[in-house]
Amino acid sequence: MRRLRTAVTTALLLLAPLSACGLKSGSPLVDDVVPGSVGRGQPLKGASLTVTSKNFSENIILGQMAGLVLKAAGAEVLDRTNLPGSVSAREAIVKGDADAMYEYTGTAWITYLGNSKPIVDPVKQWEAVRDADRAHGVAWLPQSSLNNTYALAISKKNNAKYGLKTLSDVAALAKKDPSAVTVCVENEFASRDDGLPGMQKAYGMSLPAANIKKMDAGIVYTQVSQSGSCLLGEVFTTDGRIKAMDLDVLTDDRHFFPNYNAAPELHAATYAKYPALASLLDPVTAKLTTQVAQELNAKVDVDGQDPHDVAKDWLVEQGFIKEG
Repeated sequence: MRRLRTAVTTALLLLAPLSACGLKSGSPLVDDVVPGSVGRGQPLKGASLTVTSKNFSENIILGQMAGLVLKAAGAEVLDRTNLPGSVSAREAIVKGDADAMYEYTGTAWITYLGNSKPIVDPVKQWEAVRDADRAHGVAWLPQSSLNNTYALAISKKNNAKYGLKTLSDVAALAKKDPSAVTVCVENEFASRDDGLPGMQKAYGMSLPAANIKKMDAGIVYTQVSQSGSCLLGEVFTTDGRIKAMDLDVLTDDRHFFPNYNAAPELHAATYAKYPALASLLDPVTAKLTTQVAQELNAKVDVDGQDPHDVAKDWLVEQGFIKEG
């Protein structure tokens, strides 16, 4: 799972010493980059900062973006991206072993801050996270519209027959023709209240057990795209395979799934010392959309490019930084 959901998993990770997470290692960013539209005057000259991330493609890309922007603004940057799991990166920010990363509002609200119900309005959820996290020495900059949440998807080929657009459409089809709605999901998604069981309850669905097929997350995309065994599949909305495999993502019209908007999460003491971090990262965050994330993730997960190169190329293309 790219986001920790279970209390058991979270508790076990919290018991692990931080040194076991790889925070003792890291390498300096050596890219020769200079300011573009951000970082002019190099407001971070003389600063030594550390960026981190979780260990999946999208978050690594975002971590590399943050590091490159800070580097162009004059900082010496240590790259400690690609940490295992959510909690290790989170603890690095809280303890000051890392200064900046991109985190997801839903992860913070539910996993770190212990709330059971998401806030439907994404801005209000970000505000609630920002306010609550001050007590943990964590500062949040404004969020992006990039929303890496759960969804169900269908191949365009199959959807030519059904014309599904929303999860309410799926519920209506399940009621009309129960045998038509087969779903491929991960094991955890199949059993959790914030996964398939809760979704069915929210939409008034009752799928037969035989219609729910459990498998590894990567196989779901292939099964939905290429086989007839799964009409629908569990996906993440920013996954690059959605476009590459020609899938339609169905709208969660009852807003069941939490919002997972990406936003810069900073060690509060670092932000107090270097308030220019906001003017550096805010313009980048504003450009990050779900579609942009799909395209960048596809370059890594479909085309096999390096996350660092993908991040750098995009920042240069957008004019945020320039090659030195």
